[in-house]
Amino acid sequence: MSTPSLSPITVLKNGSVTSARGFRAAGIAAGIKKTKGKDMALVSSDTPAEVAAVFTVNQVQAAPVKVSREHARTGKVRAVVANSGNANACTGVAGLRDAKEMTEVAAKELGCKAKEVLVCSTGRIGIPLPMPVIRRGIKEAAAALDPSGGVVAAEAMMTSDTFAKHYAVRIELDGVPVTIGGIAKGAGMIHPDMATMLAFVTTDARIDRATLRACVDECVEQSFNSISVDGDTSTNDTVIVLANGAAKNQPLTRKHAQFPLFLQALRQVMRHLSRLIVEDGEGITKVVEIVVKGAATRKDARLAALAVGKSTLVKCSWCGEDPNWGRLMDALGYSKAKIREEMVEIFYNGLQAVVNGQRSKASEARIRKIVAKRSFIITIHLHLGAGEYTFLTTDLTEQYVTLNKGE
Repeated sequence: MSTPSLSPITVLKNGSVTSARGFRAAGIAAGIKKTKGKDMALVSSDTPAEVAAVFTVNQVQAAPVKVSREHARTGKVRAVVANSGNANACTGVAGLRDAKEMTEVAAKELGCKAKEVLVCSTGRIGIPLPMPVIRRGIKEAAAALDPSGGVVAAEAMMTSDTFAKHYAVRIELDGVPVTIGGIAKGAGMIHPDMATMLAFVTTDARIDRATLRACVDECVEQSFNSISVDGDTSTNDTVIVLANGAAKNQPLTRKHAQFPLFLQALRQVMRHLSRLIVEDGEGITKVVEIVVKGAATRKDARLAALAVGKSTLVKCSWCGEDPNWGRLMDALGYSKAKIREEMVEIFYNGLQAVVNGQRSKASEARIRKIVAKRSFIITIHLHLGAGEYTFLTTDLTEQYVTLNKGE
């Protein structure tokens, strides 16, 4: 069932990574987590799928990142196996061996090659995987694979998340329906250059590997790499996109008349999943969209947006529901973007707070009412060019400290 839509893109009710044809998933409680909750997810394609993946740029990289990066280079993919409750990071040679074994166990259960399986882990760093539990969990997940299993797979990926993150849309290409859906996890250690988060996106579109890779790179930059909760880039961050061609549309290339629609739909899925991650940020009370316009270059717009969006001072003022736009001006000044103080304008939900780098005539009470909302938009106009960038961030609260102070 789908919700009505007036646009070429239809949002699917309760959509997920299994909304596209030819994909199955499962989420089970293997016993990795102390809480005994779901902690093993498996997503599989009935046929080999083209793959495009993006991984963390942190120089300390988890074993599953290293294994999946290698497997994603070699050819098509049949499945992704993921566990929560243990990151399998900083675990040395043994961790690499364990990550490879996870792909081997899954491959045996699915009747494919180990190199056709990608692996992801999320949880605490520095603790060896409990492999007897992992082996049993993968086998149980493989037995539970179901075309409607996307949501429970999303639940099995959760660590500090408070809700499962899933979404799917449908478009029409060459007169046939094409679906793009995904699941994600993440609430803490969220920042650009792969913000701890995992995301698996599937589509039944027929698309060649090079075109898919270009689409994914562009969409990740505008979604998962444009969000922040706490300024930390994780050791395990991974986005994986699989395309199995089950829709049998004419092969998509950039020259295809409806390629822009596919790109728009993929971007919508990734942006929605990334926004869900921000909305579930650890301890947050505000979701803030920062839109920088009029920068000398797009790079400058990004530098300015990131400086504001990751500033501890700025984020704390939002928590206190204090506009304190002077902290935004300060962040702009050290951002390394080209700034002319006397030309800066700042707006809160369209209400101008700063004009020519100085306080506007708008009442502070009106601005405070905006900052008291659960979400709001800050638009910063630099009046130096055509560069634009949008960044999604949060406030910083005492609850975040409580959640991350350790056992």
